[in-house]
Amino acid sequence: MSGKALKDKLTRGERVFGTFFQHAVCPAVVDFLPPGALDFVVVTAEHNALDVADFLPVKYALNSKGIACLARTHSRDPDDVSKVCDSFDGVVVPYVEEVAHAKALAAAAVYRPLKGRALKRVLDRDEWPSEATKQYVTTVRCADTVFIPMIESPAGIENLDAICSIPGVHAVFVGPNDLTTAMGIPNQYDHPELVALLKKVIDTADRRHVAAGCWFGRTDQMLRTIRQGARLVVYSNDSSMMRDAMAAAFADLRRG
Repeated sequence: MSGKALKDKLTRGERVFGTFFQHAVCPAVVDFLPPGALDFVVVTAEHNALDVADFLPVKYALNSKGIACLARTHSRDPDDVSKVCDSFDGVVVPYVEEVAHAKALAAAAVYRPLKGRALKRVLDRDEWPSEATKQYVTTVRCADTVFIPMIESPAGIENLDAICSIPGVHAVFVGPNDLTTAMGIPNQYDHPELVALLKKVIDTADRRHVAAGCWFGRTDQMLRTIRQGARLVVYSNDSSMMRDAMAAAFADLRRG
C-alpha cells in the first residue's frame, strides 16, 4: 500500500491498521510480518538515538510488501517535515496544538516545494503561480503524501476542530503518554477522563471527515478505542511485541 493508497483509504472512511518501528532498521525484518496484518508502519526517531535516515532500507522493504511507511519526526519544524516527506510516504509530527503551526506543517508536507511568499499566497488566497504549478504539486509531487499531526495536549484538543479543517490533514493521532501527563493523570490509560476525551477527539475529527486514533500497547485498550470509532489504529511497537511474545511463551515453558 503506497502513501496514496493509504490516503485514499482514509478518505473513503475506512479503518487502517499499523504499528511503530522503534528499533527495527534491518530490512529483512519485513519478511517476518504476517501477510495482511499491516496497512502502514510508523518509523520513529523521537524516543531513541536513531535518525529517520536509518529506517530508509526498511521503508523500501515495506513498500515492496505493499505497506506504507510513515516517519515520526523528533523535530516540529516545517522545513524538517518537508525533508522527511521527500523520502517517506508521509509524516507524523508530535505535539501539535496551535492552528497556525499546524497549517505551516501541513503546507510543508503537501505543498512542497513551495515556500515563502508563493506558499503564503496559496494558503491565504488559493493563488498559485500557475495552473501547471498547482497540478504538479497536488497531483504529482505531493499526491502520495500523508500528513498526520499528533494531538498530545488539552490545548491541541481545544483547537482540534480547526486543525482538522486544514487542507492536507489526513488523520490525527493522540499520544496518550504526553496527553495524560498534561491532564494530571500520567499513564492512566483506562481513566474515565481519558476515555471520554478520546471519544471527543474521534467525534470531532469524524465531523471533518478526518480519521482519528490513539496509540495503545494493549489490545483491550485498542479495541475499546476502535469501538469508539477510531479509524487510525496504531498498536504497540516492534520491541514491545517481541518482549510480550517472549514473556508469554517462556512463562508457559517454565511452568512446564
